[in-house]
Amino acid sequence: MEGAQENPAESSSSVLRSEEPASGPEGLPPEESEGCARPLEEATPKKLCGYLSKFGGKGPIRGWKSRWFFYDEKKRRLYYSRTAQDANPLDSIDLSSAVFDCKADAEEGTFEIKTPSRIITLKAATKQAMLYWLQQLQMKRWELHNSPPAPPAAPDATLAGNGPALRLELEQEEAELEEFLCPVQTPPGLVGVAAALQPVPAMPSALQNISLKHLGTEIQNTMYNIRGNRQAHGTGHGPPEDESPPSGEPQRAEQPLPSDPSTPDAVDSPKPAPKSSLTANLIQKAKRQHNTFPLFAEGLTRNRTAQEKALALEQQVLMLTKELESQKELVRILHKALEAAQQEKRASSAYLAGEDKDRLELVRHQVRQIAELGRRLEALERERENLAQTASLQEQQVRELQQHVQLLMDKNQAKQQVICELSEQVTRNFMHPPPQASVPPGAGDRDFLSQQEKMEHLKCAYLQAKNCQVESKYLAGLRRLQEVMGGEASQCSELLRQLTQEALQWEAREASAEVPELSPISEYDEYGFLTVPNYEVEDLKLLAKIQALEVHSHHLLAHEAVERPLRERWAALGELTPSVELKQLLRAGVPREHRPRVWKWLVHLRIQHLWSPGRYQELLSQGQVHEHPAARQIELDLNRTFPNNKHFTCPSSSFPDKLRRVLLAFSWQNPAIGYCQGLNRLAAIALLVLEEEECAFWCLVAIVETIMPAGYYSKTLTSSQADQRVLRDLLSEKLPRLMAHLAQHRVDLSFVTFNWFLVVFADSLISNILLRVWDAFLYEGTKVVFRYALAIFKYNEDEILRLHDSLEIYQYLRFFTKTICNSQKLMNIAFNDMNPFPMKQLRQLRTAHRERLEAELRELELLKAEYLEARNSKAPAVPEGCASEDEGEGEA
Repeated sequence: MEGAQENPAESSSSVLRSEEPASGPEGLPPEESEGCARPLEEATPKKLCGYLSKFGGKGPIRGWKSRWFFYDEKKRRLYYSRTAQDANPLDSIDLSSAVFDCKADAEEGTFEIKTPSRIITLKAATKQAMLYWLQQLQMKRWELHNSPPAPPAAPDATLAGNGPALRLELEQEEAELEEFLCPVQTPPGLVGVAAALQPVPAMPSALQNISLKHLGTEIQNTMYNIRGNRQAHGTGHGPPEDESPPSGEPQRAEQPLPSDPSTPDAVDSPKPAPKSSLTANLIQKAKRQHNTFPLFAEGLTRNRTAQEKALALEQQVLMLTKELESQKELVRILHKALEAAQQEKRASSAYLAGEDKDRLELVRHQVRQIAELGRRLEALERERENLAQTASLQEQQVRELQQHVQLLMDKNQAKQQVICELSEQVTRNFMHPPPQASVPPGAGDRDFLSQQEKMEHLKCAYLQAKNCQVESKYLAGLRRLQEVMGGEASQCSELLRQLTQEALQWEAREASAEVPELSPISEYDEYGFLTVPNYEVEDLKLLAKIQALEVHSHHLLAHEAVERPLRERWAALGELTPSVELKQLLRAGVPREHRPRVWKWLVHLRIQHLWSPGRYQELLSQGQVHEHPAARQIELDLNRTFPNNKHFTCPSSSFPDKLRRVLLAFSWQNPAIGYCQGLNRLAAIALLVLEEEECAFWCLVAIVETIMPAGYYSKTLTSSQADQRVLRDLLSEKLPRLMAHLAQHRVDLSFVTFNWFLVVFADSLISNILLRVWDAFLYEGTKVVFRYALAIFKYNEDEILRLHDSLEIYQYLRFFTKTICNSQKLMNIAFNDMNPFPMKQLRQLRTAHRERLEAELRELELLKAEYLEARNSKAPAVPEGCASEDEGEGEA
């Protein structure tokens, strides 16, 4: 192949020599200089050559490579090499069956030559050059198919006589072709002699431009270029008398021309040269190459100045240096590949030469290595997954912290604005008092005194909140110190116990007589619940004290910023009607003075289709005539109802009797349920807020029969169990990190959350937050319970994640709802952070889990029936040595 590809180089040199005379004298086109240039055009037809980028290669060196393309008129093929000075082309393209394609969405200047065997992707420097190449290639292909066969070597007189006619016919066809195809102007400097004089287009790396597929040809071309450049360098710096004369054509004519190897004898029957003459052949080819390219070494460079020659030589030296480095790099790569192949060959030879036992041991060793690599890969993959999971969790934590920081900044900004507005208002009141004429005598003094009292009250509230916070921190520090020291320091245990007892004592005696409201905490809240529950364990007592102080502190700090505007909005609200505004107000919480009225309206909205006048008294009368089967269980649960509330523990209170009557009336109202544990706490909450028995009874009816799903308080508690599974699904969706942590320690949340749903957090949250949950629950339904259940876990997520023992987690979950003191934060989590929370999704989950649970219950019933049937079918057998109960009756 290499020997067959040497000839197109000579044709490429002929292309370069014949490119310049293609135009007439003084640069005129052939049409305008027909008289002087026509004989030259007829002798040497127009040629096609220039630099194009070719896409090819494999692996890391795959990409665009600069190539010199030239069309051989004799062989009718398009050849290409790396540079215009290369002696041997890299490959050729057959245009006889080629198709040319230019896609509109391709990169500018890109086109394709499609042959039956391959597709060559090329790219010209400009769009005009691309169009020029496409048109010229199409014309060459057209000439290839429509030109007459080549005349024989010795034409006879007949063909010689028909020469003018044949020439006229060809000229007519060319004229028709030019009329059909509008000729594209030749792009200056991109094709022909001008392109050959330009430097080789630069590539990102010299190694990338080398063709590894034609490595032998590349090495031969490099050797030819190095020898030719040395020869040209020697002649360029010789004495003036040694330079060749300006006209190079006569001198070239005197030299013996080499035989054309493109003849059939040279192509079809090549004779291999002996090894001893290899060096002589290479030198002869190098000389022949430079003789066939006088354009670059001698022809056109004679017209240049000495400075231009020096610049050209320097550029050529740099180019050759880069090529040499790339060739060295290529040699190193080949050496490495050769060493690897030799090593593999030696290993294969040793494997084949060894015995079967050695081969088997070698195979086993390789298998062990593969297994070890596989295990390492699996370990690395697991480590990567763990790192990715850790990174995602840390990113989530960072986002949460950023949101928290933004929320705190917004709150701080809002507080600063309120402080600035209040300060400006006080300043305006002092600087611009109202006119004396419009104010009654002494009214200005009263206004001033009232404002001063308000300011004093605000100061006292602020100081009181700060005092609660300091005391809470003091107690927390004591508790932490007690946990850390434990029994290690016995001499300090008495001191710690004394400090704890002092901190737990009430400080009412220290309150100022002038400001009695500065007492840090009252014993009971406004609904009768203990503010500090009376736990038996010392640590829980201390924790309850800390909790009460934090709740009081949050209440005092939020009173002016949140509570007062909320009270004003409720006071301005007229008649209650379902609306978005009412929904938002109920979520924020109903003030105590408005809660009984609002709850009565909400309950009536729920049970207006069930309510009838006198129904409650009728049920009480029915209970007096006949005792309900659930009356005994109701009596037992009365004493267990809210033991931390003074209304149900005080012997003189009327609330236990009211609760008994409400529960008995409901047991007659709904015989299917009768009474279920948990209803006592629902009715007790209704009594504490509404205070009237009948209103509390209808509130209980509204919860059980209209708000909660059917079967929630049945004997099997089917709906309640289904809701626990729904909650587990929602926790996995909203809080995946927490659920993964709980699943890792095998913690079942239903032990804690089942009671939340059954009594709507009645035993779990402090009264201030509990009643806000009920405000929204009575209006929106059970979706509020799910929202607050998720919010509670979100509120305490970080604390739970710090625990790494299942027993510690269960102990923390027992009382962790009592540690929630910021009702505003919990509400924001429930109604903002848990979004989206569509009711449609909740209904679908409930239906799916309820059906699955009912199927499980049916399966259990079938197993139970089969067991009873099998046991009853067998007669009870008396074991040996045991007396039957029937024996000895007569003796007795």
